[in-house]
Amino acid sequence: MAVASITGHRRVEPLWRPARRLNRSEIPEKVWPWLLDKASLTERIIGACPGRFRVQVVNQKRGRVLRNEAHTLNMRAGTHAIVRQVQLVCGETPWVYARTVIPPATLNRRLRRLVRLGSRSLGATLFSDPSMKRGEVEVTCLTASDELYRSVTGGLSRKPEAIWGRRSVFRLGGKPLLVCEFFLPEIGEFTE
Repeated sequence: MAVASITGHRRVEPLWRPARRLNRSEIPEKVWPWLLDKASLTERIIGACPGRFRVQVVNQKRGRVLRNEAHTLNMRAGTHAIVRQVQLVCGETPWVYARTVIPPATLNRRLRRLVRLGSRSLGATLFSDPSMKRGEVEVTCLTASDELYRSVTGGLSRKPEAIWGRRSVFRLGGKPLLVCEFFLPEIGEFTE
């Protein structure tokens, strides 16, 4: 999945691969520790951030999900869901761009709170729920040929050639939601 092998053709949606199939030499050393960590990303960022941590909501609305997101969540193509996009910010610098897709069927009475998080951390909510189960981690490398690249790099002053990301399906009480996290360039400066 080296950048050189994927930048030669035009892709609309990211190509996701199971993390267990990764070759460590394909991934930048500074991103590796963040990419495969199974604990709460929010907690890890708070521990590594030398400044104040905050969640900045970029957008949250009902919208059409990407084809690969619908497939991963066993939804029909073209289906609408709640799409939450945030930046996890250390000081004034965004470290992570996160995109969460919440299917309508997931939003039962108990889980309606997921659409009212505002600037509170979704990760804190997920990892504090005793019913939470996390599916397999998949990894991608976004380039300018990917549909999500523009959204992920929207607030950055310099646009990197590639951005590594991961995603997992989380289940709360058996109900799924998809969490995608893209690691922005500055996060690699603070590996632990």
